[in-house]
Amino acid sequence: MGRPGPHSLIQQERSDSAVHSCVSMKSDWSMSHPPEMKGGDKSQSNRQILRPRPAVTEPVCKKMKYDESVNQPQDFNESLCPGISHTVLNTFRSNLKNKFECLYEGTVTQRNPTLLNEIYTELYITESESGEISNEHEVRQIETQSRRTASEDKPIKCRDIFRALPGQDKPIRTVLTKGVAGIGKTVSVQKFILDWAEGKENQDVQLIFPLPFREINLIKDKTLSLSDLLQVFFPEIKEMEISSDEYKVLFIFDGLDEYRFPLNFKSNETLLDVTKETSVDVLLTNLIVGNLLPSALIWITSRPAAADLVPSECVHRVTEVRGFNDPQKEEYFRKRVSDQSLAERIISHLKSSRSLFIMCHIPVFCWISAAVLEKMLSRAERGEIPKTLTQMYTHFLTAQINIKDTKYNDNKDTDTEMVFKLGKLAFEQLDRGNLIFYEEDLRECGIDETEASVYSGLCSQIFREESGLYQGKVFCFVHLSVQEHLAALYVHLSCTNQNINAFDQILVKKNLQVSDLYKRTVDDEYNSKFYKYSMSIYSFSELHQRAVNEALHRKNGHLDLFVRFLCGLSMKTNQSLLKDLKIQKETCCYNKEETVTFINNIIRKSQSPEKSINLFHCLNELGDHSLIEEIQHYLKSGKIKKIELSVSQRSALVFVLLTSEQEMDMFCLSKYTGSHMTPDEVLQTLLPVIKATKSAQLDDRNLTEISFTHLASVLSSNCSCLRDLDLSGNYLGNYGVELFCAGLKNPHCKLEKLELMCCGVTDKGCAVLASALRSNPSHLRELNLEWNKLGKGVKLLTDLQRNPYYKLETLRFNDMYVTAEGCAALASALRSNPSHLNLCECNLGESGMKLLSTVLENPQCTVKTLELRNCGITAESCTALASALRSNPSHLRELDLTWNHLGDTGVTLLSAGLEHSHCKLEILKLEHCAIAAEGCAALASALRSNPSHLKQLDLTWNHLGDTGVTLLSAGLENPYCKLEMLRLRYCGVTGEGCAALASALRSNPEHLRELDLTGNKLGVHLISHLKNDPLYKIGL
Repeated sequence: MGRPGPHSLIQQERSDSAVHSCVSMKSDWSMSHPPEMKGGDKSQSNRQILRPRPAVTEPVCKKMKYDESVNQPQDFNESLCPGISHTVLNTFRSNLKNKFECLYEGTVTQRNPTLLNEIYTELYITESESGEISNEHEVRQIETQSRRTASEDKPIKCRDIFRALPGQDKPIRTVLTKGVAGIGKTVSVQKFILDWAEGKENQDVQLIFPLPFREINLIKDKTLSLSDLLQVFFPEIKEMEISSDEYKVLFIFDGLDEYRFPLNFKSNETLLDVTKETSVDVLLTNLIVGNLLPSALIWITSRPAAADLVPSECVHRVTEVRGFNDPQKEEYFRKRVSDQSLAERIISHLKSSRSLFIMCHIPVFCWISAAVLEKMLSRAERGEIPKTLTQMYTHFLTAQINIKDTKYNDNKDTDTEMVFKLGKLAFEQLDRGNLIFYEEDLRECGIDETEASVYSGLCSQIFREESGLYQGKVFCFVHLSVQEHLAALYVHLSCTNQNINAFDQILVKKNLQVSDLYKRTVDDEYNSKFYKYSMSIYSFSELHQRAVNEALHRKNGHLDLFVRFLCGLSMKTNQSLLKDLKIQKETCCYNKEETVTFINNIIRKSQSPEKSINLFHCLNELGDHSLIEEIQHYLKSGKIKKIELSVSQRSALVFVLLTSEQEMDMFCLSKYTGSHMTPDEVLQTLLPVIKATKSAQLDDRNLTEISFTHLASVLSSNCSCLRDLDLSGNYLGNYGVELFCAGLKNPHCKLEKLELMCCGVTDKGCAVLASALRSNPSHLRELNLEWNKLGKGVKLLTDLQRNPYYKLETLRFNDMYVTAEGCAALASALRSNPSHLNLCECNLGESGMKLLSTVLENPQCTVKTLELRNCGITAESCTALASALRSNPSHLRELDLTWNHLGDTGVTLLSAGLEHSHCKLEILKLEHCAIAAEGCAALASALRSNPSHLKQLDLTWNHLGDTGVTLLSAGLENPYCKLEMLRLRYCGVTGEGCAALASALRSNPEHLRELDLTGNKLGVHLISHLKNDPLYKIGL
């Protein structure tokens, strides 16, 4: 049976997949088509204006066989669009449908379309917190995203991006959607427009104007009004008067990162008239701000690096397009490769290399990997299986060129010229930050219009030519990573084939002196060597040193992957592939040790282990794993805390922990703290790991103020994954709390659980803590302040109830000397409805319990867990507690009264509340409560009256005796009794009581799972008989 075609493949996925529909539509397309990409800079020469497209276009999918009536544009309701010609509107919508209904394999001019609706799968979009940029390469951003749990996401469907989520009441005018290159932003825009044009979604919008930034670049020098601009792009609307009141209009600006010119929001003039002529920049900023057409909707898409070009106050919602998660990666390969055994081998191979598996979050990389590995892992193919990124991309390039040569009977000599010219384009535009190119960009690299069309036709899986609404030609590589690989290949070939330093050629074009670069190098000892060989490179090691220094000085890390590729291309396996293609003249001898030594020197001198992460990736491409393997040995042997680690080893430790295949669920500082480094030094070294983990145990480590400052920086990071932090046993004091709370109050802080047991927190520190939680009230769910002498600090925390966004569910106040006065504050806190309240070892007494019970009996109180261990509660206090159970029986699920002298009287009073038919209590802990036979009788009565809810009962260390256990057994034998766990440790039970229990269990054998009779003199054979009988569920 042959491999399913792309359309049947997608249909199969839709019907058979058990996974929720969060697969990127770009990802589905990439099963048979490499996804599109885009990108750009903001500084470039002027572009020529091209003529507008015809008002009505011929359907590009006309020749395809499908039922055209199914998705024909629906007529607009004229009542929604007063004053607009019915014919004009239908023409406008039909034109958009024709433009956006197809995706193309190869080039548009080849007319090889695929209907979008046939291959589209719901895109996984989440609501993001902000549009702030990240100064990391996009591969690192994807790695960070992969650690986020799905439960943290707020999924939102593409069609609903302008609709408020539950609990949101503010109108949404401007949406910014961010996502790394190739993740599916442009296709999501295409699907949104197509659904509207076909009358399926968002029909309350009367007009949609898609204005891609890559095409706006072509008219940047034009002076025109907004009306003129729209008529240039959409001639059919020239009869309409676009104003803020007449129509509900949506403007879609796709590819903000591709815009090559500044958006001057602060200095541009205010524009209110749609007919007034001005610059394109002024038009755009006034549209986005809302001066022009304030009722119009705005949708902007961007790669993360450019997301902050639009002021945050102008954006009402930020969404993020996510790549494949781990299950989706595997699903992709099983769908893409028909031979399931081969698919499993591909998945296994990719998992064996962490760097490769991380890259699979990007759909296009999955497509590249499948194209390479499907052939390499088949029985017919021999050769070394790609284990690094460079090997994978080099194999992909060679495969595509071989396909081209076979299909078109091309001479190998033409390949060298094509690769070299495309590589030069890739390198020079990468240096400028451009991912889309125009004809003049190509001419600068010696590629004329004819050659560009030929290259995009011959190698459409690498280089693409696209036509826009404006009929201007736009060129791009299929993905940023392909451009980075070709850029590295160009620099590599310039060295091997022509002995030229490509970096200096870039400097000449920028009219810079070579010496200016050398002033910025990381290691001064190499300066003289670089200066000596300013325009020529005589070894790979010198080339690599130059490239590494360049990459380290780019703040956004956008040359990181390029440097990894460049290092990898020097390895013999990759050089052999290039030589076989006759792209590289000869395999060059290369002593990689010079480069390895240089990189290790930089790692050794680096003050930030996080900045060294890409350097370890470079060492991996060079096949040097010495540092990594050394650290892995220390970790496996448990010697890591006993070794005095060098700076390089510390950086290697960070790299190993961050790239480990194991989930970063828990970080424990004690595993790495020994005599050679203070806890503060260990924490500072491993901050990137703490930032990447979900839970950090830093308890009892004697951390000082410097660590609390570092932790505040972790909490303030917009890419921090930390949700659970334990600082118990570290003396923060008031000043330490103040330092730490600088991070806690930051809106980026998503901490949900904070343990501050025995941290020296006082009233002053508590005030700072409360203030921080008021500033950032939406995330913290659990706060533990046990063993801190807060005094009136309890009142300070209860003031948080005044904040409507107060999310705290669990409050733990242990050993704080809380008396009746404190209980009044706690009673107030309960009105804010925390679900878990811990008052263990607080001296509540009768008066405190009365205050507490007054709130507990209010039906609005929803506390589910109440811990009152050792609180001085007596029989008299149980009256108030029983009253609360009767008045508000529906919420409390767990009650712990351990170490309170209740006696039989107190338990009898309490049981009066338990037997209420609406009481939902499931766990009751009564250890050391001075209960005897009379109390057991009351509990048995409660079990008979309300048998369906109580699941766990703990009566440890109460002198029940055989009489008490016999009375209790009368309740257990009720077939409706659902008790699953019964603890009777040290209760004075003998054979007689054991016989009563055995009898009860014979009557009701279905529910009890655990029976603990430790410390009793039993007739064990009776219970053992029940345990071994399959009829019973009991476990001892």
